[in-house]
Amino acid sequence: MKKGNTSTQTLLGVKHFSRNGVQTAGHGELAYFLVTPTNISVLSRVSIAQKIRHLTQLLSAQPDLEILCMDARENFDDNKVYLDVRREDETNPAVRELLEKDKRFLDDIQLEMSTAREFMFIVRLRNESEEQSFAGLNRIEQLINEQGFGCRRADRDDVKRVLSRYFGLTTEEKQLDDTDGETAIEKWFIPD
Repeated sequence: MKKGNTSTQTLLGVKHFSRNGVQTAGHGELAYFLVTPTNISVLSRVSIAQKIRHLTQLLSAQPDLEILCMDARENFDDNKVYLDVRREDETNPAVRELLEKDKRFLDDIQLEMSTAREFMFIVRLRNESEEQSFAGLNRIEQLINEQGFGCRRADRDDVKRVLSRYFGLTTEEKQLDDTDGETAIEKWFIPD
């Protein structure tokens, strides 16, 4: 298959959204748990050591647990590069100053949001019945919570939001389509 004719979905090995998360091609089903972050900058050394110990215990009890950490907010680097290029091309000093102020404003916002991270635990399910996966995921969620990591199972909208941010989509839409362009197709090609 030519790379140029391959969809993003195929390149990623994603087949479809599933009851528990995402069904992949050949790597099982991925179930996601959103973890409530802890601000360790306000914790004592003893509390941080205890958090580390709890994470170690969790990973010992569930060694196939995968960890995902990503920015929980947009990245403004492209906007700042644009402002730099625009400022260099600008001849009007007042506009140049405004462009510089805009860049400083984006720097300030990005600095405020630099600690905004989102953490997820990922579990791969392989050839398990619906009952087995349901029981297993409930057990894992309980285990995560017992170790002091507040979590909840990610639903379809959570997974779509995280994947869209991972691939650089900076939209604040409430509802993302399952398929890119789905709304446009329904609007233009499906009669009422």
